[in-house]
Amino acid sequence: MTSHDSATSSDKNAPKAPAKDPWDLPDVSGLVVGVLGGTGPQGKGLAYRFARAGQKVIIGSRAADRAAAAAAELGEGVEGADNAECARRSDIVIVAVPWEGHGATLAALREELAGKLVIDCVNPLGFDKKGAYALTPEEGSAAEQAAALLPDSRVTAAFHHLSAVLLADPAVAEIDTDVMVLGEARADTDLVQALAARVPGMRGVFAGRLRNAHQVESLVANLISTNRRYKAHAGLRVTDL
Repeated sequence: MTSHDSATSSDKNAPKAPAKDPWDLPDVSGLVVGVLGGTGPQGKGLAYRFARAGQKVIIGSRAADRAAAAAAELGEGVEGADNAECARRSDIVIVAVPWEGHGATLAALREELAGKLVIDCVNPLGFDKKGAYALTPEEGSAAEQAAALLPDSRVTAAFHHLSAVLLADPAVAEIDTDVMVLGEARADTDLVQALAARVPGMRGVFAGRLRNAHQVESLVANLISTNRRYKAHAGLRVTDL
């Protein structure tokens, strides 16, 4: 047997490294979080929760003065800037803009978002007399549209099912919910899960690749119906984890 064959045989017989603990998540406390659409209810609520948890947060808007006013209202050290500056200065960028402006906003920020971890939380929805219903973007989902428009960014999807009312309420100490996290690279989804875990009561749960984002985004239509019927702010919990 040659030395090469011996080494190959030894490699085959070597014990496998233990599987990585899915709850062993990185420290994200030092990363700057930007929120595009940070003056809207969802973006503003997320910005407040992360800042309250000790994260450095910058909220973005098309108009810098609107972002600055919203940041001053939130306190907690939150800063405001126009969308481009928000994207440039942030390590992680949450996309919380209205669906109607989603594509145009991201296309205009392709350069500023290059190399960034982008978390899309946009839900493509329509509304009629029967209530909310899911829309299907040409790319399959809002997250997949973001990935197509931002080829130089690391696009993930998360934070779709959170109540803006609960997020913004200072009297609510914990946000009792799981966050479905989707993405193509485990290192990226681990970061998003870790960010979710910064908020007391919140837990990030890996839920697949971006091709599975449509049903996660669409589920918001069901939660809206639930909330209307029961006058609640329903969230999700995944059992047996």
